[in-house]
Amino acid sequence: MKRSLVIGCAAVALAAGCGTASAQSKFDVLLGGDAFFQGAYVDQDNDNGLRKTEFANRFRLTVTPTAKADNGLEYGARLRLRANNGTSNARTTDYDRAYIFVNGTFGSVQAGVTNGPSDDSGVIGPNIDGISGSPDGFYSIYYGVTSLPYVTGALRTLESGDASTKIVYSTPSFAGFKLSAAYTPTYGSSGTDVNRRKNVTYNDMGEIQAYYKGAFSGVGLEASVAYQFAQAPTGFEDLSSVHAGATISYGAFALGGSYAFSGDSGYANGHTGVDDNQVWIVGAQYTLGPVILAATYTDAKGANVGTGAATAADYARAHIYQAGVTYTVAPGLTTGLEYSYVDNKSGGINNDANIVLWDTRFAF
Repeated sequence: MKRSLVIGCAAVALAAGCGTASAQSKFDVLLGGDAFFQGAYVDQDNDNGLRKTEFANRFRLTVTPTAKADNGLEYGARLRLRANNGTSNARTTDYDRAYIFVNGTFGSVQAGVTNGPSDDSGVIGPNIDGISGSPDGFYSIYYGVTSLPYVTGALRTLESGDASTKIVYSTPSFAGFKLSAAYTPTYGSSGTDVNRRKNVTYNDMGEIQAYYKGAFSGVGLEASVAYQFAQAPTGFEDLSSVHAGATISYGAFALGGSYAFSGDSGYANGHTGVDDNQVWIVGAQYTLGPVILAATYTDAKGANVGTGAATAADYARAHIYQAGVTYTVAPGLTTGLEYSYVDNKSGGINNDANIVLWDTRFAF
């Protein structure tokens, strides 16, 4: 019933908004993207012979061909390619966006490989990826030996970051409010993958989100609330995940945070010794000209793996304290320095860490 509603809303909106559209002859092809280079120093309790320093880099290129019909309908497609470090420093090239879209008075529809609504616009506070001191950043890729709670990589709904083949519908914005819904037949599917398997991580995954952005007498408010659900394989708990977050801003100051609760989603039936998946975040930010000062605290607990966690050996609890400064050197060019203290116990092992991360980015 839930998945039928999501698909039905998208289909009705698309049919109602398109009508008969005669396209203009010109197609515009837009190029954009971003790149970063990072250097990190790590001092942790259990390094297992690991080095203390490491570099990482990533380049993303976005290609968006678009056209606009005489009736105002905008349509096109988007592809985002990624070139980055892989496991054991292997060089990889892949994609995480590949979809067609239509935009009109009815709202927008995306169909193809993309993330869910809460991953796209779910609010976790003022500090997001690209701002040093953000829980959405890259400190975790330098943390080794023991695992962080699974939810530290899923700060919004538990599996919204899954870039599988899906359909997403969003309403137009009404007085700052926007509703979105998504449906994914098979978790982990991508591109030309077509199958009707049931014995996978999750099946028939849906997500709905309400988002708001507005201002009152100089006070800005951004907020979101989302719910995600899916069917798990036999023997595992179904996915049920909620997320809510808000940020309040005034002048140069911003304060906000979020809470996500996913219970025992993905755990084996009859599991013991593992707390519910949940994550609290609170963050603050101050902007002074080209400089952004940011601080974040994250409290995360639950399994240290996704589907299949069942015993106390899979339990993890982390307190993460972060602070950073980001400086805009020129339009599209930033550099930042971040410090993260990770207080983590995973699988019965304590592994505290100090991580200093230098991040330089270019966006175009």
